[in-house]
Amino acid sequence: MGPHYLSRFFTPKSVAIVGASERQDSVGYRLLLNMKEAGFTGGLYPVNPKHEQLLGLKAYPDLNAIPEDLDLAVIATPAATVPGIVRQCGEKNVTSVIIISAGFVERDAEGKRLQQELLDIAHRYGIRIIGPNCLGVICPGGRLNASFADGSVKDGNLALLSQSGAVCTAILDWAKSQDIGFSTVVSMGGAADIDFGEVLDYLATDSQTTGILMYVEGIRDARRFLSGLKAAARLKPVILIKAGRHETGGKAVMSHTGALVGGDNVFDAAIERAGVVRVYSISSLFSAARVLSHNYEVRDARLAIITNAGGPGVMSTDRAEDVGVKMAVLSAESIDALNLVLPPHWSHANPVDILGDATSERYREALDVCLKDANVDGVLVILTPQAMTDPAQVAEYIIAGAKAGKKPVLAAWTGGARVQQGRNLFANSQVAHFNTPETAVDAFSFLASHSRNQILLKQIPLPADQPAAPDIAGARLIIERVLAEGRQVLTAQQAKAILAAFRIPVNPTIKAASAKDAMIVGETLGFPVVLKIDMAEFTHKSDIGGVRVNIDSVQEISRNFIEMEAAVRQKHPDVKEIGITVEPMFRSRSGRELMIGVVRDPVFGPAISFGLGGTMVEILQDRAVALPPLNAYMVEQMIAKTRAAKYIGAFRQLPPANRQALIDVLLKVSMLVSELPEILELDINPLIVDERGAIAVDARIRAQLSSQLTPYSHMAIHPYPHELTRHYQLPNGTNIVIRPIRPEDAVMEKDFVHRLSDRSKYFRFMRALQELTPEMVVRFTQIDYDREMAFVAVTADEQLPVELGVGRYLMNPDGRSVEFAVVVADDCQCQGIGTRLMKTLMQTAKDKGMLFFEGEVLAVNKPMLSMIRKLGFSIETIPGDSEVVHVVKDLRNL
Repeated sequence: MGPHYLSRFFTPKSVAIVGASERQDSVGYRLLLNMKEAGFTGGLYPVNPKHEQLLGLKAYPDLNAIPEDLDLAVIATPAATVPGIVRQCGEKNVTSVIIISAGFVERDAEGKRLQQELLDIAHRYGIRIIGPNCLGVICPGGRLNASFADGSVKDGNLALLSQSGAVCTAILDWAKSQDIGFSTVVSMGGAADIDFGEVLDYLATDSQTTGILMYVEGIRDARRFLSGLKAAARLKPVILIKAGRHETGGKAVMSHTGALVGGDNVFDAAIERAGVVRVYSISSLFSAARVLSHNYEVRDARLAIITNAGGPGVMSTDRAEDVGVKMAVLSAESIDALNLVLPPHWSHANPVDILGDATSERYREALDVCLKDANVDGVLVILTPQAMTDPAQVAEYIIAGAKAGKKPVLAAWTGGARVQQGRNLFANSQVAHFNTPETAVDAFSFLASHSRNQILLKQIPLPADQPAAPDIAGARLIIERVLAEGRQVLTAQQAKAILAAFRIPVNPTIKAASAKDAMIVGETLGFPVVLKIDMAEFTHKSDIGGVRVNIDSVQEISRNFIEMEAAVRQKHPDVKEIGITVEPMFRSRSGRELMIGVVRDPVFGPAISFGLGGTMVEILQDRAVALPPLNAYMVEQMIAKTRAAKYIGAFRQLPPANRQALIDVLLKVSMLVSELPEILELDINPLIVDERGAIAVDARIRAQLSSQLTPYSHMAIHPYPHELTRHYQLPNGTNIVIRPIRPEDAVMEKDFVHRLSDRSKYFRFMRALQELTPEMVVRFTQIDYDREMAFVAVTADEQLPVELGVGRYLMNPDGRSVEFAVVVADDCQCQGIGTRLMKTLMQTAKDKGMLFFEGEVLAVNKPMLSMIRKLGFSIETIPGDSEVVHVVKDLRNL
């Protein structure tokens, strides 16, 4: 594959500044000045019809007057003129445009009209746009400063993406004071065309970028956003700040879940799933970047603290509790070892207080012991400037000790001038250093979060093995009948039928039209029973006295039924029909009341919540949120975040609840909301779990007609496409399976490429390649099934290697075509495997709505060219390149 389609924004050879000016208080002046002062080495062309020269450069009246080809145009003219200039860009064949100008979609019809006009023109000419209303783009290493930011930006290896130009300049100013540099800075502005997802995709493969910082206010396309985040976070740390944490967005009010789950905790769940770390301040943004840059893995987040002062150690311990960092419990062997090297009055616990007269050797020996302890995942070393302490020498010893170990070591040299020399030493080492212990503990928490989220990133839920498959069609038919009646809220009986269709155990519910019917149902079910009001008008039955429990006879049923009817009619005389249901009274001395809920977030789609249940659920405020699809690992992590995690364990005289039964219910709810886009809200409250199992005692569902045309388009995360798995038999009788690739195929994929001949590797990668790099393995096996696809051909035949071939495609930025690659093991060629892979890829791409299937093939790759001719591809030469041909298949003719 050639350069990324966004590369001209970041590595242009020629730039035009449209709206360049001589007025020093204008944006056009600052843009041109920044480009000159950055030392841009390519062609720089100011465009302004009122000037013949600007800042010593020849000025041009318009783009068409520039005699050279242009890679990038930066526009800073009034909004009304921008569509015409974008049209000039199209005529000039300039396909990369940054629009600095404001005045688009700012709560006025004219702004919306102008934006739509320029987008229509851009689409017609194949132009991509950053902005409008943005600060611009900066790439210090390429001497590009196409922004109106004040001052220069240091070259570095961090990328910054910001939705706000003002926040972007604030971050740049703060970074300058800390001597921090950047590889790329992108102000997204209105993101009318190019959004976060596409820029993240570019940065994921940018060799100059080792970490990505983001400031986010809102998301337009959740799936593309998460897709870009995942692509980047698989290869390098991504740290994010999001504004508007306390806005609950489109929160529903009819359900318990809607009252608990808002936009921000759904956003948290989304970025955790994408392997990203979220922070809450600009300083934390860089603290996280500093500590994540060394690629440490911290699974259990157990921190040991070494300090020469008790107060900072206690403060650090308090902060660890606040941010969820565990204080490591030192082993008996470590205590014994520390006793040998520390004074008798040391703390004999973690924090390891080595006392105010601590020498450099004492620090070194304490660090060595802590790093060797299997109970310790990382060490924070705190130094306060005391008379006996040499901050610089201690720093040297800490740096040497950290280099010898594999665990993260953080340093907090607290003070001013006396500790500065030590800080300077840390700045050129792998030890992340901080001015205060609390910020160091925060940084360790970011490291722990990153490790946890990276595990979540690699999870791809597969279909759970079930004794009986869910009745998806039956559940959908029930919902469609309810919606056909003009209702959105299902009755409890209907909601439980939906749950039962997905094999979730339910307490049966039967509707009774009269007291007589209720008596008959009670005798049929067996006593005791429960009477419940079941009407869409009343969200929470207990709030209107609509639940009567422990009814032991037909006489009590009749009396309670009549009383409930009368109470409703008295409070709500306009109600025409009163719905009352009868169900068995579920009794369990060891049962725990829990809640599972689903809401439809306006940005990220369905979100599942879990926590303590019952009538006090809003007061308890116990919940964890996750985006479907889920697997057992994700469900376990979800449960662990709640107070309910302890509640379901053994305590006092109660046996532990059946944890596996709870996990199974959560997995089935995940499948339910994945398969039924009609579901808007779902409450299972209470879900009672005891040592025998789990049962949904009450349920409520709100639904709407679904307009989705493709499966799972209502979800931000595309499930593993297990339905695409196919079984074949080769001409020699070998049974093979062609299925989508999975992250756990990494070792198999690396071995497959290793076994390829040099010739096959060259045909596939068009360059000499011996082994897949770790980054390539990640990119090849951890894919986004929505915008790309990879199929592996595998066999269980012990006489053959497991993987026989692999084919993949990646969606092009036009959203209408894909680029493909296929390779088959040398000893398995001429068996039809390549053709099977190609047909599977083409059909999948067509089903995704793609129109063209294309790729580049070496002219000497005769076997591939022969195969694609048989598959109906057209073969086109590439001007100026005799070694490679372009091949295209029109999928409309498939």
